[in-house]
Amino acid sequence: MYRIEKVLNHNTVIAIETDRSEEYLVLAKGIGFGKKVAEFIEVTEDAKVYSLSETTERGSAKELAKQVSPMYLEIANEVLEAAGQFFSDIDRSIIFPLADHLEFAVKRIKEHEDISNPLLDDIKVLFYAEYKAAESVRPILLKDIGIEPSDDEIGYIALHIHSAISSDKVSQSVQIAKAVRECVSEIQDKTGKEISVNSLSYNRMMNHIRYMVARVQHNEPLKLSMNEMVQGNYPESFEMSRKICKGLGESLGVELDEKEIGYLAIHIERVKASEGL
Repeated sequence: MYRIEKVLNHNTVIAIETDRSEEYLVLAKGIGFGKKVAEFIEVTEDAKVYSLSETTERGSAKELAKQVSPMYLEIANEVLEAAGQFFSDIDRSIIFPLADHLEFAVKRIKEHEDISNPLLDDIKVLFYAEYKAAESVRPILLKDIGIEPSDDEIGYIALHIHSAISSDKVSQSVQIAKAVRECVSEIQDKTGKEISVNSLSYNRMMNHIRYMVARVQHNEPLKLSMNEMVQGNYPESFEMSRKICKGLGESLGVELDEKEIGYLAIHIERVKASEGL
């Protein structure tokens, strides 16, 4: 049994679960209609219940639930429902920072503030399924608000979805995408040629960086060093890798295992070879 603490709108309330005395956000069609504070409600199976005891990158779930317009909580809930068709296990506490992001994004769009996402191409490849799930927000925003978000906005929403299916925070996902972009930019600057984001070697390099960051975050060092061999055979790629690993370590606030340099250099060399650079 739940007792209403605050009615946000017809479909959204904040309620206390009486057995545990814990606060929850409850979303269900008409659950708040005609209801008053302290009134008891039954939560049916079709309702979505979110704990307000969580702390997110954007602050306390409870504070966000009270600050964000309930309309965006409903939209974020719809996006998570759509994401559930792509992924079997989703951390639904992301509804709060996602709703906050959506509200701010809509405000920018209405005020004609164009937003650029320099990591968009990398996000589309690195987080392909997440991006496809994020695209579900297009018809929802068009139906409910009459606006359509750009691909750049969809890219940022994809990062939120990625954080909901992994242990990565949104900021960590950004760091992974930035590391990939830095790799590509470094290679392009050195060679003066564009790299195809559709190549197999590019995809392999991106996934390597993704797992490299995960190893760093979980303190899982590599057992075998390839540095001496790689530096001798591919000195230019090795130096690119050294620079990239140093920058990535600084951005993550850690010191990367030196053995990572050789492995990343091999992927850089493969990208260069596949592109004829």
